[in-house]
Amino acid sequence: MSVRDNKTEQLIKDTAKRIFFAEGKLHATTQEIADAAGINRTLLHYYFRSRDILFKQVFEEAMLTIRARMDEIFESGELFKEKIEKLIAVFLQEAILYPYREIFVITELNSNSKAVPMVSEQQKMQFFLNQIEEEMKAGNIKKMDPRHFVMNLFALMAYPLIAASLNKNIFNLNNDDYLALMHERKAVILQTIYS
Repeated sequence: MSVRDNKTEQLIKDTAKRIFFAEGKLHATTQEIADAAGINRTLLHYYFRSRDILFKQVFEEAMLTIRARMDEIFESGELFKEKIEKLIAVFLQEAILYPYREIFVITELNSNSKAVPMVSEQQKMQFFLNQIEEEMKAGNIKKMDPRHFVMNLFALMAYPLIAASLNKNIFNLNNDDYLALMHERKAVILQTIYS
């Protein structure tokens, strides 16, 4: 019986993650992934019997990574504004590294009704919504339904990355110029929220 090489398996997953999330090739074939990883397709199929299995594992690991980073922020004892600053920084840092991940996640969530939040996640969100409401009552942020605040926050973070190609064309920007603009987003978002 052959022994699985964890390094090779991780190489395949890292390569698939880069191809799916950084390059935006959501429909890449196992051959394309194997070529990019510098291995043959048979070896890829030894670790992942199909593209769908690899796709599912990369997606699940991406979701776990996002959840873990967000949980760390939401569950911290920091002041609300500091939480928001960290949330924006983490989200944008990840989104700049993997600009197509949000499209990938949204597509998967829309096509997979089983990918709904668990009760514990809903409880965490309710706690966060309560914090938002307290900030509104204190006059620190504009009053609105706290759910709108969350949707607005994520729209401010995600939309410029999801619509990057469109924005680059509209504003006649190359990749470097657009990346520089994205690095300014944290300050712009905070100014928008706290103005």
